[in-house]
Amino acid sequence: MVEEALEEHDSPGHCCGSTIVDRLIDWVRGKGRILIVTHDNPDPDALAAAVSLRHLLLMGTGEEAVVAFGGVIGRSENRLMVDALELDIVPISELDFDDFSVVCMVDTQPGTGNNSYPQDRPLHVLIDHHPPLRDYSDIFWADVRPDYGASATILFEYLRAQKVSIATRLATCLFYAIKSETQDLGREWSKFDRDAYLYLLPLANNQILYRLSHPPVPNDYYLTFHRAINNAKVYGKVLVFNLFRIENPDLVAELADFLLRQEEVSYVMGLGWYRGDELISVRTTDPDARLGSIIREMISGMGTAGGHGMMAGGQVRGVDEEKGAQHELELLLTRRYIKLLGLQSEPGVSLLET
Repeated sequence: MVEEALEEHDSPGHCCGSTIVDRLIDWVRGKGRILIVTHDNPDPDALAAAVSLRHLLLMGTGEEAVVAFGGVIGRSENRLMVDALELDIVPISELDFDDFSVVCMVDTQPGTGNNSYPQDRPLHVLIDHHPPLRDYSDIFWADVRPDYGASATILFEYLRAQKVSIATRLATCLFYAIKSETQDLGREWSKFDRDAYLYLLPLANNQILYRLSHPPVPNDYYLTFHRAINNAKVYGKVLVFNLFRIENPDLVAELADFLLRQEEVSYVMGLGWYRGDELISVRTTDPDARLGSIIREMISGMGTAGGHGMMAGGQVRGVDEEKGAQHELELLLTRRYIKLLGLQSEPGVSLLET
């Protein structure tokens, strides 16, 4: 386990001395083809962490790893990030796992339900910033740091420890990941994220950063906002919206962030039906809310979930496409959400009437 090596050098989880990262590179070297898996529908943090690990291993072993993802890259910013920064990634469905001798996973964990790597296959390297769901002593290299705001920050420290040059494209990728994941160091950030952010800022391409922050969007993007606002209900401090059928799974989380700005609202839950599954995103302005634990309990026995204190997500598999079934699930989850938050139940009022 990597934690043991870290303890020998410095405080656990906060050290990336070159001798520590050398252990990872030495173990990978010469073993054969490398696969790096992100979570499904990868966001900037997952993408940046994956391509940074690929670059690190290429510099250290000479082996070009394959970065793979399940689902889709739906959000306009994320698609533009892949295109503008020329990130070479492939759908995981196109791969034969038997072709790889080393499998790495970044920004996700086995058993969370949000990645498409089979649980019954071996995993050798795990790097993530979400709270661990179990003991990972069976994995050679498990570096899980829930006090970090971004997985990209961990990989940045790896690159710095190895004195690997961070060129403009990679710097832009890493910076944008930390910027978006922590909302410009405004949400669940650590001093390690801040240090990486400030180091990368002068190295990043400002024109590309501007494009990523202001991507062109299609007409139905605005229609989704309209649908979310029309369907939103406010239960005291809690706002709940349902997008019903969606073509872009990233929209649930994006609308949850957007609607959290509503006055006198401290908690948001968003839902959307995507290819047979109900996707759920929860958000809060309360840094002590423990939403990751709350959403796991909220959908216990129904699906899988995970996340941080102020933001989390989950999925309920096999939900009927019929709107009535989705609405019933919305009401059930709303009751559970309010109860687990320890709030008094209040009648729901349309957002348009508040």
